[in-house]
Amino acid sequence: MLIYAKQPINYIINNHPAKIKRLYLAKEIEKKEYSRLMKMDFEIKRIPSDAAGKMCKNASHQGVLAEVDDYPLHDYKTFLDYEYLLVLSGLTDVGNIGAIIRTAYALGVEAVIACGVKSLPLEAVTRTSTGTLFDMPFAIETNIHDVINDLKMSGFSTYGADMQGGDIREVEVRGKRALFLGSEGEGLSTRVSSKMDMIVSIAMAHKFDSLNVGAAGAILMDRMRR
Repeated sequence: MLIYAKQPINYIINNHPAKIKRLYLAKEIEKKEYSRLMKMDFEIKRIPSDAAGKMCKNASHQGVLAEVDDYPLHDYKTFLDYEYLLVLSGLTDVGNIGAIIRTAYALGVEAVIACGVKSLPLEAVTRTSTGTLFDMPFAIETNIHDVINDLKMSGFSTYGADMQGGDIREVEVRGKRALFLGSEGEGLSTRVSSKMDMIVSIAMAHKFDSLNVGAAGAILMDRMRR
């Protein structure tokens, strides 16, 4: 798959260089950095900026693109022995998903499951996660109710995010736990919420509508760390 922009490519170069097949440079870089890259086991190809633009459909490539190995999706059932999971219900915005994965990795979540979708553009998710998708076990499962049932059967406590829930600061978080985040605007469906062990929320200091799902998810993920 094709990844572009400095942050995700630098992350992959520094942490997963073996996943890079070919690096494209559409602008000059420092000689020291070029020498470092030349010592790595992937091809480096210089290309004109307009050619780079065509490769990424005129997106902002910042002068660097890379062909990398496809991300291998996981089977969510391999996560059932983990302690801390994140489940995304119906999220489709790759910017939000990538940012959430990056935050989840930083805050100790062990794996992420995307539900309610058949597929996602993993190139875009890799880019918007700034490459951390390669360090986060990630699964896609259409039927969220199967996920809920399997998690419960495996001893997980399930926590659903909703503004009407209990203050996360006052919740005693249990060992094996899964946080469920709903989509922008829609949130968790009534049916999904009804299956949660607890509905949790973020108490606001001022009267406010709601937080972006990425911001809310970051706060809840941090509060649920042990």
